[in-house]
Amino acid sequence: MIGKFISLEGVDGAGKTTHLEYLSDYLVQRQLTVLVTREPGGTNTGEQLRSILLDATEPIAPLTELLLMFAARAEHVQKVIRPALLAGTWVLCDRFTDATYAYQGGGRGIDPRKIEVLERMTQGDLRPDLTFLLDLPVEIGLTRRRGLDRARDRFESLDLEFKQRVRLVYLARNEAEPRMHCMDGTLSIETIQDEMRKKLEQLLEESTR
Repeated sequence: MIGKFISLEGVDGAGKTTHLEYLSDYLVQRQLTVLVTREPGGTNTGEQLRSILLDATEPIAPLTELLLMFAARAEHVQKVIRPALLAGTWVLCDRFTDATYAYQGGGRGIDPRKIEVLERMTQGDLRPDLTFLLDLPVEIGLTRRRGLDRARDRFESLDLEFKQRVRLVYLARNEAEPRMHCMDGTLSIETIQDEMRKKLEQLLEESTR
């Protein structure tokens, strides 16, 4: 049986890491093999590119940023995600191509048609089976991030207007993509995870038909 591909998306501070751990634990309890990965990253090359992409001290052009994102994704898809799915593993990914449409498309203003071309080149027909979008006002996300004891990366350092554009694209994609399930990120962790569990149960049921 081919595994399922689940991605988590959202603006900074939405709580993806916490919920990713919950999803992994839940699926393992259901006796499924689970791989947790992230973008950019997921491979040795991808992690090196991640360091470049998140480095807030060295400016790079928007097109360079886009191409580096897809270079990391090409490695990730070919070396990690596709082999895992074919082996029956359920893949949980912290961000995927929806993030590129949101950050490089909405935030940087890159024509989404250019993103579509690179998406087809690197992924073919591969898309997540289910995407959880954790939505919350950008201001709340910024407040949550201020409590972290570390330097902000390239994207965390961007201004409020940039992040507002990112959020708007995420919400637009949620309307256009049936696989996406948007949740109110301001709700309690327990409430969000209960909703996630219900969607997972639905996906599990569909996968056994």
